[in-house]
Formats: sequence, structure tokens, C-alpha cells
Amino acid sequence: MFAFILAGELGGNLTVGLAALGAAIGVGLIGARASEAVGRNPGASTKIMVQAILAIAFAEAIVFYALFLVKQ
Repeated sequence: MFAFILAGELGGNLTVGLAALGAAIGVGLIGARASEAVGRNPGASTKIMVQAILAIAFAEAIVFYALFLVKQ
């Protein structure tokens, strides 16, 4: 019985960890590409940064979805 509870907890922790890893990689890629785009076209920096901030927020939301789904 204890083994099933432990396996469920480990599976949930693994899910959250992978979601956090994916979000961290996504945020890093978004930031790198946004800074590269601003370097190529400095005049569009405001539009690029707004879209990058929105994309980062959506990438970070994945971690919260994983946290809430694991707790159920």
C-alpha cells in the first residue's frame, strides 16, 4: 500500500519537475530570440518586448497548470 502512495507522489513530482524544466528552457529561448530580434531591428523593440513578455507568461503558466493538476 505504501509503495503505491510513494509511486504516485514521485510521479507527481516528476511531472512538475519536467514542466518546470520545459518552461525554463522555453523562457530562455524566448529571451534569446527576443534580444536577437531587437539587435537586428532596434526600432521594433517595444513590439518585440511586449510579445516576448506575453510568451514568457504563457510558458510560465504551464508550471502552474502542472502544479494544480498534480494536486487533484
